Amino acid sequence: MAIPMVPMETQLQSIFEEVVKTEVIEEAFPGMFMDTPEDERTKLISCLGAFRQFWSSLSQESHEQCVQWIVRFIHSQHSPKRISFLYDCLAMAVETGLLPPRMVCESLINSDTLEWERTQLWALTFKLVRKIIGGVDYKGVRDLLKVILEKILTIPNTVSSAVVQQLLAAREVVAYILERNACLLPAYFAVTEIRKLYPEGKLPHWLLGNLVSDFVDTFRPTARINSICGRCSLLPVVNNSGAMCNSWKLDPTTLRFPLKGLLPYDKDLFEPQTALLRYVLEQPYSRDMVCNMLGLNKQHKQRCPVLEDQLVDLVVYAMERSETEEKFDDGGTSQLLWQHLSSQLIFFVLFQFASFPHMVLSLHQKLAGRGLIKGRDHLMWVLLQFISGSIQKNALADFLPVMKLFDLLYPEKECIPVPDINKPQSTHAFAMTCIWIHLNRKAHSDNSKLQIPIPHSLKLHHEFLQQSLRNKSLQMNDYKIALLCNAYSTNSECFTLPMGVLVETIYGNGNMRIPLPGTNCMASGSITPLPMNLLDSLTVHAKMSLIHSIATRVIKLAHAKSSLALAPALVETYSRLLVYMEIESLGIKGFISQLLPTVFKSHAWGILHTLLEMFSYRMHHIQPHYRVQLLSHLHSLAAVPQTNQNQLHLCVESTALRLITALGSSEVQPQFTRFLSDPKTVLSAESEELNRALILTLARATHVTDFFTGSDSIQGTWCKDILQTIMSFTPHNWASHTLSCFPAPLQAMRSHEGNEAQVCYFIIQLLLLKPNDFRNRVSDFVKENSPEHWLQNDWHTKHMSYHKKYPEKLYFEGLAEQVNPPVQIQPQYLPIYFGNVCLRFLPVFDIVIHRFLELLPVSKSLETLLDHLGGLYKFHDRPVTYLYNTLHYYERHLRERTNLKRKLVHAIIGSLKDNRPLGWCLSDTYLKCAMNAREDNPWIPDDTYYCKLIGRLVDTMAGKSPGPFPNCDWRFNEFPNPAAHALHVTCVELMALAVPGKDVGNALLNVVLKSQPLVPRENITAWMNAIGLIITALPEPYWIVLHDRIVSVINSPSLTSETEWVGYPFQLFDFTACHQSYSEMSCSYTLALAHAVWHHSSIGQLSLIPKFLTEVLIPIVKTEFQLLYVYHLVGPFLQRFQQERTRCMIEIGVAFYEMLLNADRYSSHLNYMDPICDFLYHMKYMFTGDSVKDQVEKIICNLRPALKLRLRFITHISKMEPAAVPQQPLNNGSPAQQPSQVPVNVALPVTQ
Repeated sequence: MAIPMVPMETQLQSIFEEVVKTEVIEEAFPGMFMDTPEDERTKLISCLGAFRQFWSSLSQESHEQCVQWIVRFIHSQHSPKRISFLYDCLAMAVETGLLPPRMVCESLINSDTLEWERTQLWALTFKLVRKIIGGVDYKGVRDLLKVILEKILTIPNTVSSAVVQQLLAAREVVAYILERNACLLPAYFAVTEIRKLYPEGKLPHWLLGNLVSDFVDTFRPTARINSICGRCSLLPVVNNSGAMCNSWKLDPTTLRFPLKGLLPYDKDLFEPQTALLRYVLEQPYSRDMVCNMLGLNKQHKQRCPVLEDQLVDLVVYAMERSETEEKFDDGGTSQLLWQHLSSQLIFFVLFQFASFPHMVLSLHQKLAGRGLIKGRDHLMWVLLQFISGSIQKNALADFLPVMKLFDLLYPEKECIPVPDINKPQSTHAFAMTCIWIHLNRKAHSDNSKLQIPIPHSLKLHHEFLQQSLRNKSLQMNDYKIALLCNAYSTNSECFTLPMGVLVETIYGNGNMRIPLPGTNCMASGSITPLPMNLLDSLTVHAKMSLIHSIATRVIKLAHAKSSLALAPALVETYSRLLVYMEIESLGIKGFISQLLPTVFKSHAWGILHTLLEMFSYRMHHIQPHYRVQLLSHLHSLAAVPQTNQNQLHLCVESTALRLITALGSSEVQPQFTRFLSDPKTVLSAESEELNRALILTLARATHVTDFFTGSDSIQGTWCKDILQTIMSFTPHNWASHTLSCFPAPLQAMRSHEGNEAQVCYFIIQLLLLKPNDFRNRVSDFVKENSPEHWLQNDWHTKHMSYHKKYPEKLYFEGLAEQVNPPVQIQPQYLPIYFGNVCLRFLPVFDIVIHRFLELLPVSKSLETLLDHLGGLYKFHDRPVTYLYNTLHYYERHLRERTNLKRKLVHAIIGSLKDNRPLGWCLSDTYLKCAMNAREDNPWIPDDTYYCKLIGRLVDTMAGKSPGPFPNCDWRFNEFPNPAAHALHVTCVELMALAVPGKDVGNALLNVVLKSQPLVPRENITAWMNAIGLIITALPEPYWIVLHDRIVSVINSPSLTSETEWVGYPFQLFDFTACHQSYSEMSCSYTLALAHAVWHHSSIGQLSLIPKFLTEVLIPIVKTEFQLLYVYHLVGPFLQRFQQERTRCMIEIGVAFYEMLLNADRYSSHLNYMDPICDFLYHMKYMFTGDSVKDQVEKIICNLRPALKLRLRFITHISKMEPAAVPQQPLNNGSPAQQPSQVPVNVALPVTQ
């Protein structure tokens, strides 16, 4: 039972005051009483005897209160002798096991009355703590260190030199805690507490001197072991599979890397990574990646100032570029940059990640005094986009800073002349005037006092717009309509006229009708779509109005069940508008989520067919979640009985096939895991063909992303439910030659045998090539048409003449005519705007080629097919990706068939020769040497070839101008940006070489591991980055050779022999420092290159590391240098394993200890025990926790005593096996003993 508070205090008082009384008498008559040490000890013993009786009667809960009272009592005394005596009492109480050391230390240090001004008290406290802290458990020592460091901070910067000696007692305790041989706690705990108080760049308190900074420096090796070499120079390819992983995440407030643990990492890792964010922002289609990197969520509107700064800097950069570029409207870099900037700005400001007024003021500040005015119209055009779209919903004050920018950039006193309005850039020249009109309109509608008179320099522009507005018959032959739409989009009276003209142009006049392919199908008469450069000249606000009008009209016609089809001009214009990402909500989002379901509900099958055709033939860069959403719509559509109409059914199935086969390898897993709770929604309930196509896509995606690498079972993975559901919907078998190409875990599918496969392929070839009809259709279509639909205004005319020449019968009319007597049927055709049998055949052709590749005997037939029909690839929407996937997936099959590989590449890339500029894909060297090589004498490239190929990607990523590849409009390109294009074409070329993957892989590594005259030293990490990107995008035989290089470095003399390298291993492995001082060694180069490769690797590729460690490296790692090298190699990737594949992290954790055991047995002396143990503690506290404890305990028990002592907190060895802790005192200080070991009545072996 707890003793009530008052009696406890009273009893304590009587015990201690008894002792103090005699002290008082001695002080009153100094010199008359002399205490011998024996007397002193007798007093102590009698005092403690009384106290012991009292203490044993106390309940456990009251112990702490009791000790705190004693401390308060001591601190309330004034006599130095008395205080000193009472401290001796406390020491003896601890040494005899009466009081727990942790409780005494904590009560003393946490006392409010422990102040530096009471120097005696301060010195005695810390001397006592120094004496008894050896008995405190390690977590207690950590907490004490924290409080001691905070207490020291209370000492001012200047104190009298007389008291310094006394104050130093606190430093002594800190020194003892940090003493590594004393092992009072894991040094890792100590550095963590220190770094909390003294982060990077903050100097420790003067009392601690170098003690703390020297201790922190001992952790630099540990920090280095956890750092990726040259990490600040590594860059992703945006929209590449690896780009969305955790490797690129940054802190959204500081832009720093999220580093694990409070270690003293190299300075550059603590810097804001502005270059990385800026590079990503510069890439077209990077906004999802930016949000992923910074953890921005569209639902939570949070302003991100660092992002704002980078957008502003990017605008300033564009202004600088414009000063030097002569032309603007040539599709050159400057035009593409401004176009992209405006799209980025709208997105980030719209979702409130960036603040418009802040950005404008910041721009003003950064442009002031720079004299950059050549790009001013483009800048105002970018600002106009946002202003016109949002000024009605926001306060006028948010937009006024733009006038400050105007004063800076338009210093003219005279009027600026009106530009040539026949040119598209005239819309940019008018942008500032349009902004003024919008501001003025807002001021009027708000009845604001802030009327801004039209600046004199803009008078002529303004008058021109006013005059054009009076002209009621506007023509489409110049940019006047665009100018009026841009200027008056917030003023409905003025806006109706120009927008009405645009809309009327494409709707087609109600009276005129034109035929579409098939029978009984008529459409409204307008066939010329609005050209892209006109749409580009409209502000986002105007484009939104236009797309809104179109969507509304389509819905209205769907409700009315009109028998007249939409005008071809409207359908093509609508398709073009859907390419603009900045109008996504009204564009593609509205198309998928509102328009399609509404049209379906109205049973407007003609319009539904039209929308699916648009999606199949005219859409670009649609985000994967929209595509999968459409796929799920299509499956539910197919289940509705009314849709079983031949033509519509064919269209639904064909669109679904395109959607499935076009899924990017890195898109499959994230998209399908969204439907795991209900996989039925993305699978077909009745079409075996579509479900087979999905399984083939799964096989390809898991192969290309190495999803199953290192695992041999499908159990527990996201594929399992999908495959089970497919097999229950549409049970089927697979041919063995197809199954043999599947990743191993998928090979459990049912197979059927039989010799009919070759016969099937023979029949396919006959059907496709024997009748001339299909071959002629293909060759005529390829000859007469171009795939660049966005540049054409006469597609419809060509489309109709082709269908007239080769009519398509979709309702069995052919059969009806052949019966006797012939039956005349006139079916009602649904409108066809874009499709024909050739284009519908393309996704099927993709599958046919793959089946032919799987069976060796039919490869000659495949070559014949490619000769006759390969030209169709000119119209493939992803020809390079198809080639890349094919060469990657069938790498094993095609190894020996170099001729077939070459034929395939030649057919597909060659089909585009008339529509692409020179140098768009394959390198000149390849075209010269490989395309014409004879089969018996294949071309083997030299080092120069590989260096030039890598250099091409390096230059592309560095944004070199002019770049290695011709400029193009990325909105209509297969790839979203130059780097993604460069990466894929490079991989296709490397896989197409008649050289084994292993040799290509080694040649790629040699680009930086051998001395190459073409590789500039100062830029070496950019080359390593490019090699990492390329090699990880190739099949396993290409990148696995890195393991052999690592083995040869680990076996090299610099790591195996103790005498060969007398330096410091951490300098030897520090790539950056070695490189700068021209003292690089092959081991540091290999380390940096391995880091670049693994940084870009998928988790599937990385999951081979545990096996590599256990099977290959553990047997050969013997020396300390080898051990540290392996820790350095793999350490930085623990974070990714922890986030993405915990199983691998645990295996690596155990392997690290097994290697340590090897090195411990092999080496007579270990020089780097502390960095090794510090790293292992970092691994425990940041990654593995206790998950490896059981396996590791056994290993630690077998290590040498000094290691065992240092690692004992990982396993709490001292509790289970006291003999494991060496008992002899070390050079300065005792081993830290656990409280459970403190013997009663025995003095602790505390070294004084």
